[in-house]
Amino acid sequence: MRKIPRINGLSKQLADRLSPPDQFLTIKKNTFLFQQGEKVKELYILLSGKIQIGKISPDGRELTLRFCDVGDIIGEFIFDEEEVSYIVDAKVVEDGEVAVVKQKRVRDELMDDSKSIIELLKHSNLQYRKDQTKFRDLVMFGKKGALYSTLIRLSNSYGVKKVDGIYLDVNLTNQEIANFCATSRESVNRMLNDLKRDGIIGIEKGRITIYQLDYLKTEINCENCPVVLCSIK
Repeated sequence: MRKIPRINGLSKQLADRLSPPDQFLTIKKNTFLFQQGEKVKELYILLSGKIQIGKISPDGRELTLRFCDVGDIIGEFIFDEEEVSYIVDAKVVEDGEVAVVKQKRVRDELMDDSKSIIELLKHSNLQYRKDQTKFRDLVMFGKKGALYSTLIRLSNSYGVKKVDGIYLDVNLTNQEIANFCATSRESVNRMLNDLKRDGIIGIEKGRITIYQLDYLKTEINCENCPVVLCSIK
């Protein structure tokens, strides 16, 4: 019987309680695991591929909140049987597979295990707080703040310390960076070029090195949140 190999952020005891899943589901690039407005019925564990969590505004602008890694839980844990709808989209950006666990089975399985329920609720709350800090940066500091915040988060998730700065070891197009900022690619191009001109960052072959991370943090009054909150993943 095929089981879930691992679940990020959960104890082995709880991961074992969720395994084996109710089914395995193949996911294809440019499709959605779920979309805003759909009813929450399952939890998903990413086994392979890549999924992007985000929102699309009424005027069509895309805001990317985070990427999900292999082993991540995707979706919301609903403790009671009240109907709840997703407020974000889960878009598949790389072919892969997810394990599916039905919410009702999770509730029934953990009804006698308050410790595991609290652990799962804490995990869900952490994802919620990550998304809220992203919204905060966008609302309070506008496009520039959203870009600076995104660069800081990328440095926490993919940064490699070099002699001259922090190299972002991730392949993102300017359009993908723009989606993290809910703005246009042209605006991001202009702001990145301004930062490059001022010596704050360097760009070579599409990869960014941050030379002055403290400058970016000062500009958005960075609160130095724990890395677990201030990340792209």
